[in-house]
Amino acid sequence: MSSTARRLLVATPMLLDPNFFRTVVFMIEHTNEAAVGVVINRPSDASLEEAVPDWCTLAAEPRVAFVGGPVQPLEAVIGLGRTRSNGEPAEGWYPLLGPVGTVDLGRSPSDVRPDIEVVRVFAGYAAWGPGQLDRELTQHGWYVVDAEVDDLLTSEPGSLWRRVLRRQGGELAIAANFPVDPTSN
Repeated sequence: MSSTARRLLVATPMLLDPNFFRTVVFMIEHTNEAAVGVVINRPSDASLEEAVPDWCTLAAEPRVAFVGGPVQPLEAVIGLGRTRSNGEPAEGWYPLLGPVGTVDLGRSPSDVRPDIEVVRVFAGYAAWGPGQLDRELTQHGWYVVDAEVDDLLTSEPGSLWRRVLRRQGGELAIAANFPVDPTSN
């Protein structure tokens, strides 16, 4: 299969795994060895003040940590940050999609890039071993669609799954209206 890196995985309505039910995952990496991404539509109640105090003032709305996925949710913290302009990699920042890239949250914002406008913090991440994601894609567990910069830092993550599907048109737009519990239909 071709790489899904820098694209979105959108859970199909039939993907019932509670870790990924109606999620939108931004894929950071996808190689033959592994695939890694972050769930971008699951805000938590966790405050950022204790975990990453230097970055709080730059936090995108809603200003909470997001549940990035089921892998290492208490140990791994991943940051995505948007700069004022598309840029070259810098120490502590690596571009992924236009002006959005990964941010080293262990450093001071001014040490990373002085032009970072906003960040989003993810506790944990989604990961797949060799061939695992390819199998899930073959079994139609995910839709693979192009990511837009605004998807990654949306202030309305609760409606992102439906919005991303609707903008695709056709069958995917119809899937956006699939009931949460089809037995109640």
